[in-house]
Amino acid sequence: MSAALPNPRIPLSSLSAAAIAALVGFGGTVVLVVQAGQTIGGSAAQIGSMVTALCLGIAIAGAGLSYRLKMPVVLAWSTPGAALIAASSTGASWPVAIGAFIAAAAMMALLGLVPALGRLAARIPPAVASAMLAGILLPFCLALFRTFQSDAVLAGLLLVIFVVARQKFPAYALLIVLVAAIALVVGRGDIAPHDGGTMFGGMSATLPAFDWRAIVSLGVPLFLVTLVSQNLPGFVVLRSAGYQPPSQPILFVTGMASLLLAPFGAHSVNLAAITAAICTDTDAHPDPARRWLVGIFYAGFYLLLAAFAVPLVGLFMAMPHETVAAITGIALIGPLVNALGGMLAESHDREPAVLTFAATASGMTLLGVGSAFWGLVAGFLALGVRRLFQAMPSIQSASSPSADSSAKRG
Repeated sequence: MSAALPNPRIPLSSLSAAAIAALVGFGGTVVLVVQAGQTIGGSAAQIGSMVTALCLGIAIAGAGLSYRLKMPVVLAWSTPGAALIAASSTGASWPVAIGAFIAAAAMMALLGLVPALGRLAARIPPAVASAMLAGILLPFCLALFRTFQSDAVLAGLLLVIFVVARQKFPAYALLIVLVAAIALVVGRGDIAPHDGGTMFGGMSATLPAFDWRAIVSLGVPLFLVTLVSQNLPGFVVLRSAGYQPPSQPILFVTGMASLLLAPFGAHSVNLAAITAAICTDTDAHPDPARRWLVGIFYAGFYLLLAAFAVPLVGLFMAMPHETVAAITGIALIGPLVNALGGMLAESHDREPAVLTFAATASGMTLLGVGSAFWGLVAGFLALGVRRLFQAMPSIQSASSPSADSSAKRG
């Protein structure tokens, strides 16, 4: 008797999980990507190219990795990275920002090629990295509550919807808030007249300009927050689902995807965490060996989103500033909570972490370099001084026997 063949049918839950994950990932934070593009002076066409390129990178690299590794490798854009760009106070232009994106992507690809660099990156204290991220995110969450001064109805309603949705439908809370915000501004007639451009997504390349100050203040922090806040949690999600993802090829492929798409505006393509949890769950596909198909479907939905990226970007750019600020602040509450938790998790690292947090959140610019870099400098300096003074007693105790013997000989 021949052995029973595995059931080749694809569960409907695989398609629905992929569709929901794509909508949550895109809809929950695309407004932040638009805001980041506006901060660095991007036009509507350039920001449309930015979102289109990100969606294509997520789709193509994710599908390739899922098929090659036979596991659901779910990718996303870097939400903390977008927040970092949107909070940048260095005044970097679009070409200069593109140069910083290329530098960050090259560092990620290099990390995937050289194992020693991965071990070095693992030595970055989690508390300091989390503190830098928390300092980046805090101003956006504060802006949510400042919105009450100009539009209390909008801010209050969206905040209530978010709090309730987090209790009942936590995975879809941001999507529900986004739908409610769009319905509210459309119902009130608050959408400004705008040129929607083409109906389909488009991409336009920009010649990068490399400025060391932008690379230091934007490129290096972008690399770090993407590594610590996106890629590392993404690996944890895959391992929790029973997979053994090889870190080096995944980091190299996502780094190269970011590098190739950076001239079109893509700031970072990396592992997802929240949306990955949806696609790696047993509800998405009961057979772990065939669950990689969910990653393929997810990539397909991002190809569809790429096709309509330009009109979607036009919609968000036509929204009132208060609406964008409220949606962004709500979208970053969860990441801020996680970052603050990581910042304060280790009691012996709290002081360096708080210094990093305060310096980053200050938004200061010194020597043309932004606050995220100076936050890291403050944290590493505090750690270095502490370790130096901790080492001094051992040095003194090591020298004391010879001192005692000299005294006896005298």
